[in-house]
Amino acid sequence: MVTLISLAAIVLIVLPVFFGLRSAGRDPVFTSLDSLDVPSWAQTRVEDRSSGSQWCFIDCRFRERTADSAKPLKETTAAYDQALKSSGWQPWRVAECPEQPIDPASGTYSCWKRDEFTLDLQVSLPDCAVDALAAQDPAALPSTAVAPTEDPKKCVGSTVSMKVQNAITDTRGKKEPKQSPDLIGETPDPTFSDDPLLGTPTPKAS
Repeated sequence: MVTLISLAAIVLIVLPVFFGLRSAGRDPVFTSLDSLDVPSWAQTRVEDRSSGSQWCFIDCRFRERTADSAKPLKETTAAYDQALKSSGWQPWRVAECPEQPIDPASGTYSCWKRDEFTLDLQVSLPDCAVDALAAQDPAALPSTAVAPTEDPKKCVGSTVSMKVQNAITDTRGKKEPKQSPDLIGETPDPTFSDDPLLGTPTPKAS
């Protein structure tokens, strides 16, 4: 009887508390990214990083997820675009997205919005392809770097990066607050008055 009561307590109390704490400790944004309907070939070696406060205490949280894809830029970008749209994300065409122009042959970059978040999606060449391009220009390689010896034919796939931040901290597309005309310009020269009360010094007590 004691054993049965103990097992019942574990099932009814301990396990729900354990899974509840684990769920509470998991960032809901990463949980949302986990639920994206992305093919398995487009999300291998997934790594998540974050900084800041989830409740925007001092700094709002900044999240970044990187992953490897087994297919080239075009197929990988299409897979993520479809997954984001199906999950409720809307394309966000805004200035500084990206900050610097990107050669279509070396990657794609797009911005998205959903609820109170913005998301930057970048799909770029795999590391082995970047190393191969750098090796063609010895000046671009560090002095201690070694030119890659991997067969270019084996260098396939692409690299995915998703950066998510709170919309209130994303300054892109927002106008700077206008300054009051009274606060702009030079300080005016002092104006002197003929009022004798202003020009006569206060007599000192004898």
